[in-house]
Amino acid sequence: MKASELRDLDDSELTKRVAELGKEVFGLRFSNATGELDDTAGLGRARRDLARALTITRERELAAARAQDN
Repeated sequence: MKASELRDLDDSELTKRVAELGKEVFGLRFSNATGELDDTAGLGRARRDLARALTITRERELAAARAQDN
């Protein structure tokens, strides 16, 4: 998922997406550890998607804090 697509989501949808991506990463890590995962590159893609979503969440938190200070 592209960062621009994530930025288009509102806060509640973004929070849901972060939770979904976290569960996906956990499932992929578990499958990889048990040897059931065929597409190991999917784990890296999922981790990067989660990192993008968390980065955008943090950007919004910082922007809200800056707006509150002014």
